[in-house]
Amino acid sequence: MRIHIHDFAGHPFQAELSRELAARGHHVEHAYATQYPSGKGKLERLDGDPDALTFRGITAVRTFEKYSPLGRMRFEKSFARAWVSHLEQTRPDCVVACNVPLFVLNRFSSTMAKSGQPWVLWHQDLFSRAIGEEIRKRLPAAVSPAAQRWVTRTEKNLVRSASQVVAIGEEFRRAYRRWGLDVRHVSVIPNWAPLGEILPGPRDNGWARAHLPQAREIRLLYAGTLGRKHNPLLLIDLLRGALDRGIPARLVVASEGEGIEAVREIAERQPELPITLLPFQPASELSDMLGSADVLLALLEPGASKFSIPSKVLSSLAAGRPVLGLMPRDNPAALDIKAAGGYVGTPDAQGVVGAADWLQGMAQSPTALVSAGERSRQLSVERFGIGPIATRFEEVLAKAVADRPRAPQGFAQTAEAVS
Repeated sequence: MRIHIHDFAGHPFQAELSRELAARGHHVEHAYATQYPSGKGKLERLDGDPDALTFRGITAVRTFEKYSPLGRMRFEKSFARAWVSHLEQTRPDCVVACNVPLFVLNRFSSTMAKSGQPWVLWHQDLFSRAIGEEIRKRLPAAVSPAAQRWVTRTEKNLVRSASQVVAIGEEFRRAYRRWGLDVRHVSVIPNWAPLGEILPGPRDNGWARAHLPQAREIRLLYAGTLGRKHNPLLLIDLLRGALDRGIPARLVVASEGEGIEAVREIAERQPELPITLLPFQPASELSDMLGSADVLLALLEPGASKFSIPSKVLSSLAAGRPVLGLMPRDNPAALDIKAAGGYVGTPDAQGVVGAADWLQGMAQSPTALVSAGERSRQLSVERFGIGPIATRFEEVLAKAVADRPRAPQGFAQTAEAVS
């Protein structure tokens, strides 16, 4: 099968899936958005990669403006045009869309419907809940409800129109049922982390020597996006709580965008706080970066918990380090953290107090840190094997192609769809 997997964000585990499918004999083109800033996976051919695997960066004519609603919509329209134009030239047997923004997906799905192209929605976030919250905050009360309904209707139509849907948790399927949708074309496949790329390693490694003070500190590391679903100030509160308890802690944040700038502003005003701020790090250094930490941190705001499962937690588990999450306790990622012996506190002042108390106990027992890290890795090994995961995706792809055969006209009407 000729498969086009488009992971807009360019994250590591999606690239692992593409490599595994190509190793099984499929011709896989793995695409990603070149202009989207995030922690990237290994998005280029490596020694030993199958000949049937290629990587393709998709670039829009317009620049990416993450925090400008109008600029973001213009970018997404431009990106949809570039992506569909590429698909028109390559004509795969099936397209997988993952982490693709809602308005790009809307234009893309219109083209797929007209051409008869089979496609799979790999649903990572319930966009309508996040965007609906932004609409509520930004638009006047007189027009906000209508705009929210339009966004929900758009996402509902995407789920309905996809040949197959891969949802990352059961909450998605429950949401589809509440929307009145038939869910027989929906499969639930939880996210994972690439075990062969993220390996437990020594704390004092080359990456740590290059980026961190060589002092006796408890390193608290947050690596990944700090967006609207996260409160970066909780990281500062946690650091202060640890210091107040006599823990020689250092906060390390590897991110980009508004969230890390909020942390930077405080760090500049209070230089006595032990904080190290870094941009996103290359995929080749991910294992060493995570391995340099004593505790890995995760954040998620209450309003985001029903539509988001932070995959950075899975990478943290694979790295073999204890994980501390400030997030709603019923989020699937929170359940993983607790199963691995980490700590989960609510994303508020009370949760920070509990987290700091937990850190104090762990800091007093280095063997406890090691033990929790070992449990993290063991949990990931038990659950993240790429073989069974790829088999499930193969089954989904086969259903998509069988159930929604390509129409004879191919992509004849793409120009109208993206104009």
